[in-house]
Amino acid sequence: MEVKSFAVWDYVVFAGLFVISSGIGVFFAIKERKKATSREFLVGGRQMTFGPVALSLTASFMSAVTVLGTPSEVYRFGTSYLLFFISYIFVIVFTSELFLPVFYRSGITSTYEYLQLRFNKPVRYAATVIYIVQTILYTGVVVYAPALALNQVTGFDLWGSVFATGIVCTFYCTLGGLKAVVWTDAFQMVVMIGGFVTVLIQGSAEAGGFHNVLEQSRNGSRLTMFDFDVDPLRRHTFWTVTVGGTFTWLGIYGVNQSTIQRCISCKTEKHAKLALYFNLLGLWIIMFCAVFSGLVMYAYFKNCDPWTSGIISAPDQLMPYFVMEIFATMPGLPGLFVACAFSGTLSTVAASINALATVTFEDFVKTCFPHLSDKMSTWISKGLCILFGVMCTSMAVLASLMGSVVQAALSIHGMCGGPMLGLFTLGIVFPFVNWKGALGGLLTGITLSCWVAIGGFVYPAADSKTWPLPLLTDQCIPSNVTESVTPVLLSRPAIADTWYSLSYLYYSAVGCLGCIAAGIIISFITGHQRGKDIDPMLIRPVCNLFCFWSKKYKTLCWCGVQHDNGTEQENLENGSTWKQGAESVLQNGLRRESMAHAPGYDPKDKSYSNLAFEKITHF
Repeated sequence: MEVKSFAVWDYVVFAGLFVISSGIGVFFAIKERKKATSREFLVGGRQMTFGPVALSLTASFMSAVTVLGTPSEVYRFGTSYLLFFISYIFVIVFTSELFLPVFYRSGITSTYEYLQLRFNKPVRYAATVIYIVQTILYTGVVVYAPALALNQVTGFDLWGSVFATGIVCTFYCTLGGLKAVVWTDAFQMVVMIGGFVTVLIQGSAEAGGFHNVLEQSRNGSRLTMFDFDVDPLRRHTFWTVTVGGTFTWLGIYGVNQSTIQRCISCKTEKHAKLALYFNLLGLWIIMFCAVFSGLVMYAYFKNCDPWTSGIISAPDQLMPYFVMEIFATMPGLPGLFVACAFSGTLSTVAASINALATVTFEDFVKTCFPHLSDKMSTWISKGLCILFGVMCTSMAVLASLMGSVVQAALSIHGMCGGPMLGLFTLGIVFPFVNWKGALGGLLTGITLSCWVAIGGFVYPAADSKTWPLPLLTDQCIPSNVTESVTPVLLSRPAIADTWYSLSYLYYSAVGCLGCIAAGIIISFITGHQRGKDIDPMLIRPVCNLFCFWSKKYKTLCWCGVQHDNGTEQENLENGSTWKQGAESVLQNGLRRESMAHAPGYDPKDKSYSNLAFEKITHF
């Protein structure tokens, strides 16, 4: 394959992204230099508004894997990916109405603090360690995979882009903290949309207009979206995307430190919820841009597929190759697309570094050294940002040595996200689950999801379940491309065509449901948790939705938790029934400072606010 190279203007546009991102970090470092507290650094002083937080959330979870991978997915498999439109709705509703209120009102900084309040330290530490390992592995791949794809197609220097990404993210995270991450993400979100729009406009023009794109896509069966086959082994059907996709994204979104940290940085709970709902619009916009980019790409390459003809070596290279083709005579625009792809990478890596620093500081450093001064806490937080920046960049170096294991590392997010979702669901929805059930459930969920995912990696599903739609090479110019050798098939055990062939979107569902089932069973075997010992603010009484017609059944489903002792605001002001438990919580190592973090209720706004830290406690 002939590698097209960047022009000077491409490098100028791309460098501009890094310079502006670094400049935002410097700006907040100077602006906030007199507010040198760890809380200001890690959660923006909890005074953010919903606008930049919504843009930040969208940018962080639409990484370069989305920018490069989703158009390629649509190009090969059609528009069934658009069904994530439905999954995103469920994910945002569950996150904002089930998980966020509990995290926000309990005044925590790390989501894993909740696990200590609800269960105990071992559960908290187990979840934190799993999160740290998962995030470092995933972030390393997010840095390396797009750099490799762009290098092989555009000639863009591989290690230059890897180290530039690591250094710039670490730089602005360390200098500016969460505020720099949020505002840089907002800027990068604009760059991502700008990159997609230029590709859509120029690509549609090159492919004969938008009407022709739709016509060619229809003829190539790319517009067939709804497939109601219930077979869980099929890669993408209506059910795998809507059900499996909801579990997958809820594991990544609903209980993920990176998401919740941005939400609790908002000044009121209403702003936090608005950030999530506006972020839903952002997710839809990015998804539609990526899907239509895939359709435009199909219309352009309909008679000469560069993947099956051997012009490119991997599907992830389709989008960069397409961009270099349509912008061949327009210097600067390929640079804009590469900036678009790397905006996704920068935002994901920065969010990961900041979240890793937060959970390590809150869950380990502050627990071991509870009397640190504000100045020392801030310096340690910044040191942790540098440490995790180096670790994530180093993981990108290791990813280059993994070969095909990169695919396994990418699925780690799904494998760990499901059991973690199950663990938090046990705590928030099931009051009778004890710490033994929570720990046992987490280990069971991790075991099940890793078993099916690793099995699926070793024994890939049959081609009939994952084969792409037809791709033509009739009008390709013959090139000296060597034919790929058919791999020798391993002898497959019977389980390989059933359990190991499960759609990858169900990995999270397997881990989550396995965790919940095991947690409930173990809790009943070992003696369930007494409801009166649990702070009502740590439980979300979802049974009220189903038993609204009967006070008796509602009370029965509360399992002894005192939800009826006045409103939550009265619980805040009066200390409610949990004052007796304050000492035991402190003995478990929870610092007194966190007891003063509980946000207050603003009757005017009908929302919980972060303005009343020192006055109100919910114990």
